[in-house]
Amino acid sequence: MLTLEQVVKRYRSAAEEIHALEQVSLSVEAGEMLALQGPSGSGKTTLLLLAARALRADGGTVSYDGRDLASFSEQQAAQYRLSEVGLIAQNTHLMARVSAVENAATKLLLGGVALDRAREQAMEWLERVGLAGNAQRTPEELSGGERQRVAIARALAGQPRLILADEPTANLDSQRSIDIVALLGGLAREEDAAVLLVTHDGELARTADRVLALRDGRIETDVAARRA
Repeated sequence: MLTLEQVVKRYRSAAEEIHALEQVSLSVEAGEMLALQGPSGSGKTTLLLLAARALRADGGTVSYDGRDLASFSEQQAAQYRLSEVGLIAQNTHLMARVSAVENAATKLLLGGVALDRAREQAMEWLERVGLAGNAQRTPEELSGGERQRVAIARALAGQPRLILADEPTANLDSQRSIDIVALLGGLAREEDAAVLLVTHDGELARTADRVLALRDGRIETDVAARRA
């Protein structure tokens, strides 16, 4: 479903050129969860943003369902992120002084879902991430981990076919982390979604179907991780 072929991404400044990704190739199939690990600065977030077509590659090809993302107009890219992609970013970007359920419904509303139905679906996802009791609280009334789970519910609402999760458990306790990664794995198996999970947690990574190691913008290893 998602394919990167010999992808290059570089950032330029007046002082230097940073090689974020160098000749990276990988694929994530429908029904599969792929975990991506590596130290800070290895290119993991850049790779996810390229997959979401929030960035453009400087070389190589990033494809979704056989379509080259570089060929998308900005309007097509926005529609792709809205209808096909569930992006869980490190920054939650929740709307201040707006309830958790309204925040979780944002993507659905932008996609044209009626208000009542959007709220209903958002509530279902808040329940799945363990936040049903906090649906009417605003971000200011939630902990960092709770805000992160609202953002996860927002990303997953609408059942995206491609889920890009950038350290989705960074602010969560051990049990919540296990639950969230299990939820993502379940969406891969039961809903035929393709999941690309960035995590620093080796135990969580090993619950994926495969694990990739990324260092200095290059793939080091690609190994089968499980399945029990």
